[in-house]
Amino acid sequence: MAADINNSVRYELIDEGSEGQKIDNFLIKTLKNVPKSHIYKLLRSGQVRVNKKRIKTDFRLSLGDSVRIPPFTSPKNDIKAPISIKPEHALLIEKAIIHEDEALIVINKPCGLAVHGGSGLSYGLIELLRKSRPEAKFLELVHRIDKETSGIILVAKKRPALVDIHKQMRNKTIHKKYQVMVNGRWQKKQMIVDLNLLKTTAEDGQKKVRVLSKDTAIEGAKASRSVFFLKHAFNDFSFLEVKLVTGRTHQIRVHLSHLGFPIVGDDKYGDFSLNRKQGKLGFKRMFLHASELGFRHPLTGDDIFLTAPIPIDFIELQSYAKTH
Repeated sequence: MAADINNSVRYELIDEGSEGQKIDNFLIKTLKNVPKSHIYKLLRSGQVRVNKKRIKTDFRLSLGDSVRIPPFTSPKNDIKAPISIKPEHALLIEKAIIHEDEALIVINKPCGLAVHGGSGLSYGLIELLRKSRPEAKFLELVHRIDKETSGIILVAKKRPALVDIHKQMRNKTIHKKYQVMVNGRWQKKQMIVDLNLLKTTAEDGQKKVRVLSKDTAIEGAKASRSVFFLKHAFNDFSFLEVKLVTGRTHQIRVHLSHLGFPIVGDDKYGDFSLNRKQGKLGFKRMFLHASELGFRHPLTGDDIFLTAPIPIDFIELQSYAKTH
């Protein structure tokens, strides 16, 4: 439900879709067009109450809680425009589903689609999915992959499923594998890469990740590990599989760039002159694909193993690489 100006008190009863959620996140989701600054102002002033009691911003909701949302007015220039999504675009996501059960949806995301809106994008995969399923009480991304990366993305239909898989991720029991095409002729059959990574923000506001030397101690730096397997080496390209041990931002892209084997088509860490040359040949995407995902099902406890087939443009680039 959308809201920007609310002239009367309203009450929301917490169902299983919001059970366990923090009150600030619940309000952000419920009051879709209201700026976060206004929501936190309502919380800090004690105007939002749960079961008639004042609560803090980190309060977690329980099934059956009654949330009081007070009257408020947001300045017109702060109100966000509602998202407009064409139904046919939402249906494309439904067609990309490769597995679904009572707790989870698994989607083979196409290259070029962000997983969520923001940073100049009005909507992404999760908004499209919610548009195609307006009756769904709970749909949340379990993890993220880059806009230009294709492949497996996991969406939770129940909050306990989301919480359980996040726990598996923290315990490093999730299996993740990627397929990637890089510039250069890779030599080793298997290589383990351990690097310390640090997120940075450039003057133009762009987020990037850089590699630190092992003896450099900087607050915010995080250890990262990838295992690379050579599948095919061509003259000027190599086809690799990558097993992620950690899941840091841009991890595979930064590891490969640091090693001197940038991903074909990577516009942030790649070889820009080669990208232009390859783009003229019709290879215009970033050649990184999330191909495998394994985990313990959060409700049944069964082992789940899912695959997304290699995209046709990977096959086309390999065919080109064999003859050039």
